[in-house]
Amino acid sequence: MAEVKTVAVIGAGIMGRGIAHAAALAGCRTILEDLLPNALRKAETEIRANLDKAVELGKVSAGDAEAAFSRIEFAGSIDEAARQADLVIEAVPEEMESKIEIFTLLDKICKPTTILASNTSSLSVTEIASVTYRAKRCVGMHFFNPVHKMKLLEVVRALETDDETLAAAVDLGKRMGKEVVVVREAPGFITSRMNAMIGNEAFYMLQEGIATAEDIDKAMKLGLNHPMGPFELVDLVGLDTRLHILEYLHKTLGEKFRPCPLLAQYVKAGRLGRKSGRGVFEYPDAAKTAN
Repeated sequence: MAEVKTVAVIGAGIMGRGIAHAAALAGCRTILEDLLPNALRKAETEIRANLDKAVELGKVSAGDAEAAFSRIEFAGSIDEAARQADLVIEAVPEEMESKIEIFTLLDKICKPTTILASNTSSLSVTEIASVTYRAKRCVGMHFFNPVHKMKLLEVVRALETDDETLAAAVDLGKRMGKEVVVVREAPGFITSRMNAMIGNEAFYMLQEGIATAEDIDKAMKLGLNHPMGPFELVDLVGLDTRLHILEYLHKTLGEKFRPCPLLAQYVKAGRLGRKSGRGVFEYPDAAKTAN
């Protein structure tokens, strides 16, 4: 298995810039791509701030932080970012059409040996890989927000993912300091499937007036020892993202994943969570710096 030395990340949103941060700290030359110059500028500022914070907290040495930041390059086109990469991680929004479009393009641009990974949290990596001529070299790498803090990485083996590709993805995850679990592809993998069920039930409880959102979160944290309540978590993940996941799980796994009408109503109202300044709870400061 050849070691991954150059990583390209497609999409400089919350997940993309976090993945780039982790890849650079792992010692990889890292190329972060986005079509929007503002997104790249914001990513550069945030990565720098997060590295500085890690130094301040004693989690990373000043030298290692500076070296990591120097490994990151910023690109305004997929062609510029992906052509030299050993592994490309797609981190665009959770929509099958967008991911298929990206993989179709990457398959034409990248070296034949390049591994293509999707950061999908629930969609079929097999279906995404099917549009390429390198299905054996396609894999899922599901990171968690915020990437630079969260320890888990789900590596998803699609139908045709070969052993070498799987091993390379696991190795990169470990070099990033992640605890890696390997999942045979199934809708929602492990975490999204479980979280979708818990979060959806919380919305049904809120809709039925069983308790306030604050008290539902408090009960889950203090009674079941969850680090975050279901509403805190969905506001962080994004209500629109959670709704997309539930719609996919409902289509593939059946009625038990039917999205709660209240969740759908919040999304229609633009209450998407922290990124919009309001979800289940309100975040007035976050709205000023939303994507």
